[in-house]
Amino acid sequence: MPLNVLIVDDSAVMRSIILRTLRLSGLPLEEVLQAENGQEGLDILGNRWIDLALIDINMPVMNGIEMIDKVRRTSEISDLPIIVVSTESSTTRIEMLKDMGVGFVHKPFSAETLREAVIELTGVTLDEPTADESL
Repeated sequence: MPLNVLIVDDSAVMRSIILRTLRLSGLPLEEVLQAENGQEGLDILGNRWIDLALIDINMPVMNGIEMIDKVRRTSEISDLPIIVVSTESSTTRIEMLKDMGVGFVHKPFSAETLREAVIELTGVTLDEPTADESL
């Protein structure tokens, strides 16, 4: 099943890196949407079907933790698989995020790390990977 993915990060460069990594990972992707902050992300979630959200923590307007909290309190999207992609190093904060039911990938990340986190959280299978696939 191809995934509709939402990338939420205030850095256009980081959104591009995540998008490129997803495309190279062999994951089945349908549509990939992008938002610059949590509020834009929520607006997209209110209008589109999203299978997975990749969210940064530190953003203007609405940060990732606020966005995740609102998602978890909205019945229509409360079970949305979410992976936080962040430079966060506080184990206490990372554990708090995991308690909110989200995955965590530390920046910088490898394609393999991101791919494994998506597979673990969504259960999706890879698009026919080849033996010489290079990430």
